[in-house]
Amino acid sequence: MEADTRVEPSRKVSGSLVFRSSLKKKMTKYLFILPSFLFVVIFMLYPIFYNIIISFQDFTIMNLKGEKPFIGLENYFQVFEDDRFVPALKNTVIYTVSCIFFQLSIGFLLALFFNQKFPFRNFFRSILLLAWMTPLVITGTLFKWLYDVDYGVLNYLLVQMGVMSEPINWLGQQSTALVAIILTNIWIGIPFNMILLLSALQALPNDVYEAAKIDGASRVQSFFKITMPLMKPAILVILVLGIIYTFKVFDIILVMTGGGPVTATQVLPFFGYELAFVNFKFGLSGAVATVILLILTCISLIYLYLIRKEESM
Repeated sequence: MEADTRVEPSRKVSGSLVFRSSLKKKMTKYLFILPSFLFVVIFMLYPIFYNIIISFQDFTIMNLKGEKPFIGLENYFQVFEDDRFVPALKNTVIYTVSCIFFQLSIGFLLALFFNQKFPFRNFFRSILLLAWMTPLVITGTLFKWLYDVDYGVLNYLLVQMGVMSEPINWLGQQSTALVAIILTNIWIGIPFNMILLLSALQALPNDVYEAAKIDGASRVQSFFKITMPLMKPAILVILVLGIIYTFKVFDIILVMTGGGPVTATQVLPFFGYELAFVNFKFGLSGAVATVILLILTCISLIYLYLIRKEESM
């Protein structure tokens, strides 16, 4: 009996040491995660939740440091009734769909081209990346000069080739301003789509193509029966990332047109910016930002559904 009583304290001590050792290991892991966790909370989650909160408040420059009364969905009703909201939403959808369609299509064609072996392939691929690597402020300024009605290169070339009889004010008239912005963003986004699609193409298994070639499949059949189905997950990822990135466009609009002329290039992010920093109606701006967040969240949910469906198949 005495021997048993002596063993029990030693077992308790050893168990305590094991617990402390395992706890120390877990705490070490959590310490490595802590900086990333704090970054996400401070710079991502907190701004999102704070924006949602002020979207339900009467928050203007007049009560910036005072009490901000809760007004429910009043800000959302005012935003939806604003004459600028529908044109901004329409322009955002047109801009996003047009840019994504041409960026993805042309980027895919270039990816197929650069997937072939030819001299200086890497050099030309690097040159194309310059369009994407250049800051948008610089790119927007350059294209603003290209589109200029008096000394723009684009107007000069089109007039010299006989395509137009006189220069067009691309950014100064409602019928062409949005088109000019879309063309600019297509030029910017093509290299990004090309590189991602090229990486996905180069990761495809060669043995599948060799088996198809032995079975007598042509290049066209291999493309539609092998390449496209295998590329579907990568295309979905690039599509969703492109939609999210393009839908929240702001800087290129600010540099090239400032949302004008009238509301020709007014998009939802720029509409929210004007409400906050021009009209100083922060509650209304928060409502616009929340609407954008909800739209992009729905797009992300659709993407997750399609991915799960693809994996189950």
